[in-house]
Amino acid sequence: MNVRRSAAVLAATVVIGAACAPVALAAESPSPSPSPSSKALPSGLFGSTDPTYDGVWRQSLALLAQHTVGVKPAAKAVDWLIGQQCESGAFAPYRADASAKCDAKTMVDTNSTAAALQALEALGAEDSVTGAAVKWLKSVQNADGGWGYAPGGASDANSTSVVIGALESADSDPEDQLTNEEKTPYDALLTLSVPCEEDGGGAFAFQPDKKGKLAANADATAAGVLGALGKGLVTEAGDATKGSEKCVRGDSFTRENAAANGALHLADAIAKDGYLKSALAGAEDQPDHGNTADAVVALAAAGRTTEAAKPLAWLEKNSGDWAAQSGPAAYAQLIFAAHATGTNPRDFGGVDLVKQLGATGPAGSNATATDTAVPSKEKDQDEDSGVSVWWIVGVGLVGGIGVGFLISSRNKKQPQP
Repeated sequence: MNVRRSAAVLAATVVIGAACAPVALAAESPSPSPSPSSKALPSGLFGSTDPTYDGVWRQSLALLAQHTVGVKPAAKAVDWLIGQQCESGAFAPYRADASAKCDAKTMVDTNSTAAALQALEALGAEDSVTGAAVKWLKSVQNADGGWGYAPGGASDANSTSVVIGALESADSDPEDQLTNEEKTPYDALLTLSVPCEEDGGGAFAFQPDKKGKLAANADATAAGVLGALGKGLVTEAGDATKGSEKCVRGDSFTRENAAANGALHLADAIAKDGYLKSALAGAEDQPDHGNTADAVVALAAAGRTTEAAKPLAWLEKNSGDWAAQSGPAAYAQLIFAAHATGTNPRDFGGVDLVKQLGATGPAGSNATATDTAVPSKEKDQDEDSGVSVWWIVGVGLVGGIGVGFLISSRNKKQPQP
């Protein structure tokens, strides 16, 4: 997922090196740069800021959120997303000229591909589109069973989790996705679960540090809980009887144990203030709206709806300005949180999230989501894009690239991950 969604990386500083150095997920997204003229942006795209680093991610979350609430996305919005796919099946964050073939310089990634796959599966895209995405994701799986942000990058909890959700959405069981070393995606996640006896025990780490030590990361934990449960970006409340009030470890440690431990850690982290915090170097801790929304989804999925109630109420009261500033992926994250907890997204603290999301892109229609027609990949591939510095959304979705954090990933992780 988130995301994939909360933490933010200043996308303009991203430099992919040969070694694909890991990146840590960071604080709440600052204001995005002024957007280019709306005429420079594709007409089917959600959001008004430069899509260079998050176009596919925010589009995928927006379409998935509309589908979740029964809104039929505009055909041109779905068509734009399909048109972003490379022949290999992979997606890059954004391709200004989708009519040009992808080549070795096209910087495709697992997060954009997994988010697009989840959205297009929900919308009933053709097997030729979704099947190609699944095939590509499987082709870039690491030997340890997981995925990094960029192909070949070290596995991280966020990327591995959003890919698991994508594979599940495509009815491709991650348990059957074995590497040459007999490892599954869940095996990779288990190695990123912080041992109970260590600081931050029960949480998930984004990646091990250079010495192999695991440090608790709230964004990675929210993503890891969903991944370990085999859930995607959109989920409903889980069985409350499966929770535990004690961090569990042992020789028979399972992915369900890891998910329960992660949810327990999130519940403890969020209990005092009702929200999670993030910080930029040299700045004071501040509320992380995106990560808090992701935590609500994770807590609900793990059956901890009681603990999810406080952060949900905080979001209903305090997320308006953040969402308006951050854009479509942020509205989608809030809709996912509302859906997971059985809350009405059309009356979220007095705000209609569905309407607000719809205002950031092509108008959809109030029809059953199953009626959504998926247009062909060949249409509308001639739009231009604007260029300005933008903060990518995402779930902690930037593992495996050298950058100068997760847009507070969720997008998130972003504005938006």
